[in-house]
Amino acid sequence: DVQLQASGGGLVQPGRSLRVSCAASGFTFSLYQMNWVRQAPGKEREMVASITSTDYSTYADSVKGRFTVSRDIAKNTIFLQMNSLKPDDTAVYLCNFRRADVSGPQDFWGQGTLVTVSS
Repeated sequence: DVQLQASGGGLVQPGRSLRVSCAASGFTFSLYQMNWVRQAPGKEREMVASITSTDYSTYADSVKGRFTVSRDIAKNTIFLQMNSLKPDDTAVYLCNFRRADVSGPQDFWGQGTLVTVSS
């Protein structure tokens, strides 16, 4: 079974840094684009960062220059390094990937990890 386990969230002060991780299992991790998506209270989900199977990364304008996505193929894990955190970054951070199945594209989601930026 596909599993995505996010971890590393917590309470952090504005301007500080935090790294969250997502451990993947049950699929060939190296073949897929992996995404970090966040869900803030009362807001729609926002794609934060993506990393392709060839390690090409893209970012939302709101985090560009502050966040860095990376992956460790040997550990089947992706990371999101978050620097210069702002209160607006407060959200549940989820990892996700999309697989093209015979029945159509299927999205897989982890349970998320909560990041709270507050003084």
